Amino acid sequence: MFSQKLHPGDDFPQLVALTGDDQPLELADPSRETPWRLIVVYRGRHCPLCTKYLNQVETYRERLLELGVDIIAVSGDSKEQLAEHSSRLEVNFPLGYGLNIAQMQHLGLYVSHPRSEQETDHPFAEPGLFVVNQDGNLHVVDISNNPFVRPELEALVNGIAWIKNPDNHYPIRGTFR
Repeated sequence: MFSQKLHPGDDFPQLVALTGDDQPLELADPSRETPWRLIVVYRGRHCPLCTKYLNQVETYRERLLELGVDIIAVSGDSKEQLAEHSSRLEVNFPLGYGLNIAQMQHLGLYVSHPRSEQETDHPFAEPGLFVVNQDGNLHVVDISNNPFVRPELEALVNGIAWIKNPDNHYPIRGTFR
């Protein structure tokens, strides 16, 4: 079966995960102060590369906020797995859990089975990164089939700054159908 990918420029789907205190976390719902949103989908607590990447994302949080971009991260982990993982994370952006397989597929993410019960107890999404603009459209997308390939954060943040600079008139790329 082929997976469908989200198309740049389309409305980002209205998907909801849960926060650690069981509040709904709408993936594409940025705050009024930050009209854009960076959504980081990570594999889960079992992935040390995800832990490292999320902690690196935190180091860019202030720069992104200055650009009007807020951050959330979400995985298919359970509430208990998120709680355990949170103890190893040094992030100040919302974390969500409970992304289900249908949601992962709707986002066009690659989904993997665990290698063993020691890794995790459920299929999980491979990394994905989405930037949703003020109109709710998918502006930037990056998906991977493994944890070793993710956007370099300095380049990503500089790219968002370039895109958001009105003098550059930079359109959403990759919209040819």
